[in-house]
Amino acid sequence: MEIENSNPGKDISTEDIKTKFPLAAKKSPNHKTSVKVGNIEIGGRDIVTMMGPNLVENRKMIFLIAQWAKENGVSILRGGCFKPLTFPYRGDKYFETGIQGLKWLAEAGKSFDIPVITEAVSESQVALVAEYSDIIQIGTRNMQNFPLLTTAAKTQKPILLKRGFGSSLRDFMGAAEYILLEGNSSLILCERGIVVPHTHRSTSRFLLDLQIIPAVKEISHLPIITDPSHATFWAPWVKPLALASVAAGADGVMIETHMDPRNAAIDPLQPLDLIQSSELVQSLNLIAKIVRK
Repeated sequence: MEIENSNPGKDISTEDIKTKFPLAAKKSPNHKTSVKVGNIEIGGRDIVTMMGPNLVENRKMIFLIAQWAKENGVSILRGGCFKPLTFPYRGDKYFETGIQGLKWLAEAGKSFDIPVITEAVSESQVALVAEYSDIIQIGTRNMQNFPLLTTAAKTQKPILLKRGFGSSLRDFMGAAEYILLEGNSSLILCERGIVVPHTHRSTSRFLLDLQIIPAVKEISHLPIITDPSHATFWAPWVKPLALASVAAGADGVMIETHMDPRNAAIDPLQPLDLIQSSELVQSLNLIAKIVRK
């Protein structure tokens, strides 16, 4: 690992590794950690898939997707319950199910023996999310909400930390350090897209930064997955970028899956349907066999 000494900035120096995020940094070239959630290991030999809807819209829907996930070898069931939106206005279409959705998600997970993940968007929600969810997700907008990171870390539940869409790898490692500093080593990093001048399509808001995968692997022992659904905001691009993520060394992917994408309550352009999602799981396993021998 050769990192040049440089002035403090957006790129990482050897001094940063020693003093800014020593807990997140590798101790040796082969230093690698994994996170166990039940029988699932993130960062181990197998590729992990986290799939489910952006919003837990109702009980029937999340139960049907949980059943599909279990039958198709999906590792972890994802579902949003508390949904932060870019704009403050909500209506009949843009809603959140909150505590009720969280209970539906947990019930579905237990019924089909599959771990669940959902996002906590404020400190006041952490205890509740920790009670019902197997993994606490910290969203991109909250990556540098340090009080939230600290509160979530203190639960000692596994944490999935999404990279901020304007954040450097240096910023990302700093946020990870806040969690590790609380003695919580069950941390998963997630690349979910960054802001760039152009994204090749008018509706795609972010660009998936595949380069950060080998960059993280070079300096950190933490597992990293990607979220091509939120990065591309366009379902036809999700599969190729999910496969590219695994080929680049990612430990897994988070994919938005919906039974009826066109009528999804939130972000209808990005979910894969159940057939597409099943095919993706199979393709990911094939790529994994090639690159993770």
